[in-house]
Amino acid sequence: MQTTKSDPNSELACSRTRTTSSSTMLGKYGMQVLRRLASKTWEHTRQRKKPAGAGNRVLTDVREVFEFNAWDHVQWDEEQELAAQAAVAKNSASKMEAEQKDRFQSDAPKFWDSFYGIHDNRFFKDRHWLFTEFPELAPLTTDEQQPRRIFELGCGVGNTILPLLQYSSEQQLRVSGCDFSARAIEILRSQPQFDEKRCEVFVMDATLDQWQVPFEENSQDIIVMIFVLSAIEPKKMQRVLDNCYRYLRPGGMLLFRDYGRYDLAQLRFKSGKCLEDNFYVRGDGTMVYFFTEEELRDMMTKAGLKEEQLIVDRRLQVNRGRGLKMYRVWIQTKFRKPL
Repeated sequence: MQTTKSDPNSELACSRTRTTSSSTMLGKYGMQVLRRLASKTWEHTRQRKKPAGAGNRVLTDVREVFEFNAWDHVQWDEEQELAAQAAVAKNSASKMEAEQKDRFQSDAPKFWDSFYGIHDNRFFKDRHWLFTEFPELAPLTTDEQQPRRIFELGCGVGNTILPLLQYSSEQQLRVSGCDFSARAIEILRSQPQFDEKRCEVFVMDATLDQWQVPFEENSQDIIVMIFVLSAIEPKKMQRVLDNCYRYLRPGGMLLFRDYGRYDLAQLRFKSGKCLEDNFYVRGDGTMVYFFTEEELRDMMTKAGLKEEQLIVDRRLQVNRGRGLKMYRVWIQTKFRKPL
């Protein structure tokens, strides 16, 4: 989802620099996860979209920076931090007029319909790395199978949902998904991997006070939000997370990944594209916000969720042919609804 065009790198690069604020706890799925990692049905996907040894390639000698396409655990020095702050101050100094801003926000579904009308299901790649980053989503083996309910907010054309259905043989798995875009839902339903017996998808504006969903409150084992909250007007974000809390079962988990502050995509925005601080409109009319750890922790906690993991993913990608260095920042979290 940057003249600034939409950013496929955010979907492909899933390794992370771990700045973990609290230990990762897998709850009732803990033992299951260990067994899932031996599953032959999806084991071959674990390194898809990730270079071999991802997460462990650390640049210790700057002379070797162009030896590989990407480096993990990248820490910025003070000069880089100041340069990023200056770039953001420059591109956000002039905010968009209120009338223009209102149009982008009110017509958000239309812009996403246009996006998917142009790109169909070709832009984002299926997230086969999901089971490595979020083992809670991994398929259960036959002897572990039990009812599981998973709901994805902003499912798009199924880049999360389709791998879930493809690699799971669970007959009691029920996957739901919603999206702003009617076109995205139409494309998803037409995919050969889509299984209407185990999956239901529908059009919904997740920023509404009351969600119109085909399931009850306190019913979902997992809710997934991947590069979704950033597309929503900041003043409506808390409402979305409050509703996630309502529909998670006690003990259920919210799995989240999105853009971090000073990501390359933010620094590349030109003047005149800023709607409000750290919130921009792309050339295709879609919107994007860039988060800090503190913002996400505060919103999740206010919703009533308990932090289990909060990771800042800082990665250096390089274009060896052009001699370019590109610094990416994403945030990945796991928050649980208390029992």
